Amino acid sequence: MDDVRIRWAGKRQFVGWDQAGHGVVMDSTLTHGGEGSGVRPLELVLYGLAGCTAMDVISILEKKRQSVSALEIHVQAEQRTDDYPKIYERINIHFVVSGRDVADTAVARSIELSEEKYCSVRGMLGPQVDVTTSFEVREAAPENAD
Repeated sequence: MDDVRIRWAGKRQFVGWDQAGHGVVMDSTLTHGGEGSGVRPLELVLYGLAGCTAMDVISILEKKRQSVSALEIHVQAEQRTDDYPKIYERINIHFVVSGRDVADTAVARSIELSEEKYCSVRGMLGPQVDVTTSFEVREAAPENAD
């Protein structure tokens, strides 16, 4: 069972930690009574989504014997503005995969498997959130290049 705790640190700031002692600072923006000293709690969902799918995609690409040297993910999300709760209605996840001779088809399939089968965070978002993905593959420079 996962177990996390948070403690109020004043104003709208909260400090959280997990069983292993990893910590996170959460805060609100100045306009909402905070100091902007940490990640907004809803943004943590985006971090979780990016991290979850990144681990899946890297794992799948390794199994496909793709020579990946870097992965960067850019997540953009739009919140509902007309009603509460102010959930994310639309999220786009853009993957930038770098490596040597990495196949577009392998990347596309890895992302598809993560979206549809493996990523628990994506599964928790449910059908009410429109999640789109895109990707690009960049050829890494040869290791011996001068």
